[in-house]
Amino acid sequence: MVIFVVDDVGTNLSVTRAVLEDHYNVVTISSGKKTLAIIEKITPNLILLDIDMPEMSGFEVLTQLKSNPRHQHIPVIFLSGMIDDEMKSQALNLGAVDFITKPFSPPELLKKVRLHIS
Repeated sequence: MVIFVVDDVGTNLSVTRAVLEDHYNVVTISSGKKTLAIIEKITPNLILLDIDMPEMSGFEVLTQLKSNPRHQHIPVIFLSGMIDDEMKSQALNLGAVDFITKPFSPPELLKKVRLHIS
Protein backbone atom coordinates (compact mmCIF):
# COMPACT_ATOMS: atom_id res chain seq x y z
CA MET A 1 0.00 0.00 0.00
CA VAL A 2 1.35 3.41 -1.01
CA ILE A 3 0.44 6.62 0.78
CA PHE A 4 1.37 10.08 -0.46
CA VAL A 5 1.96 12.66 2.28
CA VAL A 6 1.86 16.15 0.79
CA ASP A 7 2.97 19.12 2.89
CA ASP A 8 5.30 22.07 2.34
CA VAL A 9 6.74 21.79 5.87
CA GLY A 10 9.55 19.24 6.21
CA THR A 11 8.86 18.57 9.89
CA ASN A 12 5.25 17.66 9.12
CA LEU A 13 6.43 15.26 6.42
CA SER A 14 8.92 13.63 8.80
CA VAL A 15 6.46 13.22 11.67
CA THR A 16 3.75 11.77 9.43
CA ARG A 17 6.22 9.39 7.77
CA ALA A 18 7.42 8.18 11.18
CA VAL A 19 3.86 7.28 12.20
CA LEU A 20 3.04 5.44 8.96
CA GLU A 21 6.27 3.91 7.63
CA ASP A 22 6.08 0.69 9.66
CA HIS A 23 2.71 -0.07 8.05
CA TYR A 24 2.78 1.48 4.57
CA ASN A 25 5.07 2.62 1.77
CA VAL A 26 5.16 6.37 2.35
CA VAL A 27 6.05 8.88 -0.36
CA THR A 28 6.60 12.39 0.97
CA ILE A 29 6.00 15.25 -1.44
CA SER A 30 6.66 18.94 -0.74
CA SER A 31 4.16 20.59 -3.10
CA GLY A 32 0.88 20.16 -4.92
CA LYS A 33 2.52 20.58 -8.32
CA LYS A 34 5.00 17.79 -7.58
CA THR A 35 2.11 15.59 -6.44
CA LEU A 36 0.32 16.00 -9.76
CA ALA A 37 3.53 15.07 -11.61
CA ILE A 38 4.38 12.06 -9.43
CA ILE A 39 0.85 10.65 -9.51
CA GLU A 40 1.26 10.11 -13.26
CA LYS A 41 3.99 7.55 -12.44
CA ILE A 42 2.82 6.12 -9.08
CA THR A 43 -0.81 5.65 -8.09
CA PRO A 44 -1.22 5.85 -4.32
CA ASN A 45 -3.86 4.02 -2.29
CA LEU A 46 -4.47 7.20 -0.27
CA ILE A 47 -3.28 10.81 -0.11
CA LEU A 48 -2.76 12.85 3.06
CA LEU A 49 -2.89 16.44 1.85
CA ASP A 50 -2.18 19.77 3.52
CA ILE A 51 -4.44 22.69 2.56
CA ASP A 52 -2.23 25.74 2.99
CA MET A 53 0.70 25.41 0.60
CA PRO A 54 2.43 27.91 -1.71
CA GLU A 55 1.93 27.71 -5.50
CA MET A 56 -1.08 25.39 -5.28
CA SER A 57 -3.40 24.82 -2.34
CA GLY A 58 -4.61 21.41 -1.26
CA PHE A 59 -8.08 22.41 -2.49
CA GLU A 60 -6.65 23.06 -5.97
CA VAL A 61 -4.81 19.72 -5.94
CA LEU A 62 -7.97 17.85 -4.90
CA THR A 63 -10.04 19.60 -7.58
CA GLN A 64 -7.55 18.51 -10.25
CA LEU A 65 -7.42 14.94 -8.93
CA LYS A 66 -11.21 14.63 -8.89
CA SER A 67 -11.48 15.99 -12.44
CA ASN A 68 -9.20 13.23 -13.76
CA PRO A 69 -10.95 9.84 -14.20
CA ARG A 70 -7.63 8.03 -13.56
CA HIS A 71 -7.29 9.58 -10.09
CA GLN A 72 -10.77 10.51 -8.88
CA HIS A 73 -11.16 7.22 -6.96
CA ILE A 74 -8.11 7.85 -4.72
CA PRO A 75 -9.22 8.74 -1.18
CA VAL A 76 -7.86 12.06 0.10
CA ILE A 77 -7.65 13.01 3.76
CA PHE A 78 -6.80 16.60 4.55
CA LEU A 79 -4.20 17.07 7.28
CA SER A 80 -4.28 20.70 8.30
CA GLY A 81 -3.65 23.08 11.15
CA MET A 82 -6.74 25.00 10.06
CA ILE A 83 -9.65 24.23 12.38
CA ASP A 84 -12.31 26.32 10.63
CA ASP A 85 -15.64 24.51 10.10
CA GLU A 86 -16.08 26.23 6.74
CA MET A 87 -12.73 24.82 5.56
CA LYS A 88 -13.70 21.33 6.71
CA SER A 89 -17.01 21.65 4.88
CA GLN A 90 -15.28 22.85 1.70
CA ALA A 91 -12.78 19.97 1.88
CA LEU A 92 -15.55 17.39 2.18
CA ASN A 93 -17.65 19.04 -0.54
CA LEU A 94 -14.68 18.88 -2.93
CA GLY A 95 -14.43 15.14 -2.38
CA ALA A 96 -12.11 14.58 0.59
CA VAL A 97 -13.06 11.51 2.63
CA ASP A 98 -11.89 12.93 5.97
CA PHE A 99 -10.17 15.79 7.76
CA ILE A 100 -7.53 15.49 10.49
CA THR A 101 -6.38 18.54 12.44
CA LYS A 102 -2.65 19.06 13.07
CA PRO A 103 -1.06 18.40 15.43
CA PHE A 104 -2.63 14.96 15.11
CA SER A 105 -2.75 11.97 17.39
CA PRO A 106 -0.70 9.11 15.85
CA PRO A 107 -3.31 6.45 16.79
CA GLU A 108 -6.08 8.58 15.22
CA LEU A 109 -4.06 9.02 12.03
CA LEU A 110 -3.37 5.28 11.74
CA LYS A 111 -6.99 4.39 12.42
CA LYS A 112 -8.35 6.82 9.82
CA VAL A 113 -5.80 5.72 7.22
CA ARG A 114 -6.72 2.06 7.79
CA LEU A 115 -10.43 2.90 7.59
CA HIS A 116 -10.16 4.70 4.27
CA ILE A 117 -7.77 2.24 2.63
CA SER A 118 -9.85 -0.84 3.44
